[in-house]
Amino acid sequence: MRYLLFIFFCWFSLQIKAQEPQLAFQYFNNGEYEKATAIFKPLHEKNPYNSIYLTYLIDCYQQLQQFDKVNTVVTKQIENFKNQQYLFIEIGYNYQLQHQQEKAEENYQKALNAINQMPSLGYIIGKTFQDNHLLDYALLAYKNAMELMPKANYNYQVALIYGEKGEIENMFNTYLDMVLINESYLPTSKSYMGRFITDDAENENNNILKKLLIKRLQNNPLIIWNQLLSWLFMQQRDYDKALVQEKAIFKRNATNIDNIIDIGKIAFENNSYETSKNCFHFVLENSSNVETELTAKLYLLEIDMNTNTSYESIENQFQQLFTEYGKTNKTIGLQAVYAEFLAFKKDEPDNGVIVLKEALKLPINEFQTGYLKTKLADILVFNNKFNAALIYYTQVQNDLKNHTLGQTARFKIAQTSYFKGDFEWAQSQLKVLKNSTSQLISNDALDLNLLITDNAVKDSLKIALKTYAKADLLAFQNKNQQAIDTLQVVLNNYKGHPIEDEALFKQAQLFEKTNQFKNAEKNYLQIIAINKDDILADDAHYYLAELYINKLQNIEKAKEFYQKIIFEYPSSIFLVDARKKFRDLRGDNIN
Repeated sequence: MRYLLFIFFCWFSLQIKAQEPQLAFQYFNNGEYEKATAIFKPLHEKNPYNSIYLTYLIDCYQQLQQFDKVNTVVTKQIENFKNQQYLFIEIGYNYQLQHQQEKAEENYQKALNAINQMPSLGYIIGKTFQDNHLLDYALLAYKNAMELMPKANYNYQVALIYGEKGEIENMFNTYLDMVLINESYLPTSKSYMGRFITDDAENENNNILKKLLIKRLQNNPLIIWNQLLSWLFMQQRDYDKALVQEKAIFKRNATNIDNIIDIGKIAFENNSYETSKNCFHFVLENSSNVETELTAKLYLLEIDMNTNTSYESIENQFQQLFTEYGKTNKTIGLQAVYAEFLAFKKDEPDNGVIVLKEALKLPINEFQTGYLKTKLADILVFNNKFNAALIYYTQVQNDLKNHTLGQTARFKIAQTSYFKGDFEWAQSQLKVLKNSTSQLISNDALDLNLLITDNAVKDSLKIALKTYAKADLLAFQNKNQQAIDTLQVVLNNYKGHPIEDEALFKQAQLFEKTNQFKNAEKNYLQIIAINKDDILADDAHYYLAELYINKLQNIEKAKEFYQKIIFEYPSSIFLVDARKKFRDLRGDNIN
């Protein structure tokens, strides 16, 4: 029995001891510094190697303004442990808190001198300066240590300090030096430099980085500088300039053409068709890989489809590709695009369905199956066969729940339900998609959910929303004039309703699509007149400016509306593009 009591007593004592640090941290976080000191002091005395207890004890003394006790405990620690000379910084900072700057600097210098005697202390001394926000001293420590130990690399810490100090050029140069030392630092350097640049080519930091890279390229023409210039131009959406750099890289090392393909794809997605076309022509001239060739030719064909090339010419191109590459599991993407062309361009949805159903018979994987079924369901929606479309979307959603294809299918289920007027079911699907791993799907889900929510409040029967959804479906089916007429019904019957601006904007986009540019102008101006602070107001300003410059040939009006975005809508997603185009129209000399 006595033995059991002894065991219990020992266990209980250990539990109490284990709780002491936790209690001390709790007191410290609550600002109860006297209570925290009472625990940290004996903890430090019993565990002198534990720097955490010492650090908290110093903080407690300083919070209590017991500065002499800091000097006493730290001086004793240095005497007992000669390799802990970084603690001179704590003594110095303690004097600095008392406004005794001369004594503070004496101790900071002692810490720096210790690096000369023992360069391996460089990191801990630099880090201690950094932790106390003594950034200039931290820089001296890191740099001195690297001079004394050429194999040491504290450039990452130095770059972070320059960034914190706002010395952007020095920071960029340090990250570039890291890459020069070892190219494995490239992803890290991009990540941190990326925090200081924007998609605005005229941003001061962007220009600093561009000039540094060009200077390095001129002085030491390494491929890595071309790669970083290409990366910078891609951040700025200057796809043509990025292509120039990637061509230069390829000419020096013609082993990988993937980067040029990637630029072509991104340029295509952002409607920069000329640059995209240049990318894929270059790919065709410099690649003999069959799969790569097919990808390039398919993108070139899609560019033609998006730039009003005649249907006859496009049909001939498709048939030439099928003759050359066949209809196999290697050409699934080609067959899907052809089916969409038949349905959405030539208005032959039944033929599009046949193409996709034949493709589904090929030996393909689950992802290709999901992709084709999604395209097939899109065409069925185009053909008003909603229930059949929902069956295919649901199959994809169930089979590929955690894949982007499955999330896309769920959004399509919601969208199709919205087209049908089943808003409650649509919203139940959209709520699931709010946290989608795909930002694009998540944003589309939020936008559609917001449209339904905002316009259901004042219309319990949702008649206006049902009419708008019908117009949305007609637009999806390329029945543009019918969609315009249906939206006009909404505008005639629901003036002042929250859906009015949505209907005006949708109709304006369709007016542009059908070359009714003056009507589009009228709608955009009406949106601005209704409420210039509305969520669609900056969109209206931007598309109006684009309309003036591209279709109505009114440069002054375009400048006016680009400028309004710059000054009245500084958080607009169109700000960077508007600023660039305004400067171009004004005749600024932009490099």
